[in-house]
Amino acid sequence: MSPTYNVYCDESCHLEHDQQKAMVLGAIWCLEEKTAYINVRIREIKERHGLAKNFEIKWTKVSPAKLTFYMDLLDYFFDNEDLHFRALIIPDKTKLQHEAFNQDHDTWYYKMYFDMLKAILTNTDRYRIYLDIKDSKSSQKTAHLKDVLCNSLYDFDNQIIERLQIVRSHEIEISQLADLLIGLISYVNRGLNTNSAKIALVERMQGRSGYSLVKTNLLREPKVNIFIWQPTEAQG
Repeated sequence: MSPTYNVYCDESCHLEHDQQKAMVLGAIWCLEEKTAYINVRIREIKERHGLAKNFEIKWTKVSPAKLTFYMDLLDYFFDNEDLHFRALIIPDKTKLQHEAFNQDHDTWYYKMYFDMLKAILTNTDRYRIYLDIKDSKSSQKTAHLKDVLCNSLYDFDNQIIERLQIVRSHEIEISQLADLLIGLISYVNRGLNTNSAKIALVERMQGRSGYSLVKTNLLREPKVNIFIWQPTEAQG
């Protein structure tokens, strides 16, 4: 039987009028059979640093006081060969022309999710994809995204994309880790430098990955895959 992968997705600065130029969509994935073990290990890291098991890992919570905790999480990601990460970066949302291409921001947003995910998926494996809950329309939109992904893989009987569902990320440690990495990628691509702990984490990830995190790398980079998206005439 083909292996099954769990894919945990999140985003940063995705709203159309949030006054932020750069937007990041990303995902962490691993074998489904490894997820329980990884979630336990992450909870153990929390406890080792005197935090409750249900403490929510978030990029917005990164501070000098918790730097060693977040450094340990980042190192755990790199030390665990079962964990993989991909980020799609839109450098400047202000350049988008939705009306010219007969779409709204939400429609474009799910097109970008498709572009981010399609590089992860193959027609030889199985996937369970989890997106963080956003609004009351999320279920309808993710159902459409699932249909588009399945069609692209000729997966008409859901043998490849077993599920694509909305979850509450604060309940899943690996999803929280995705939030951390996506926030880090967003921080460096927005050119921010006001938080010493966040700067230290950026530098650690740059050092351990060997990448600047602001340029596209090889499509099948197994650990940290970065793609800088630019609009074409057909995409707007």
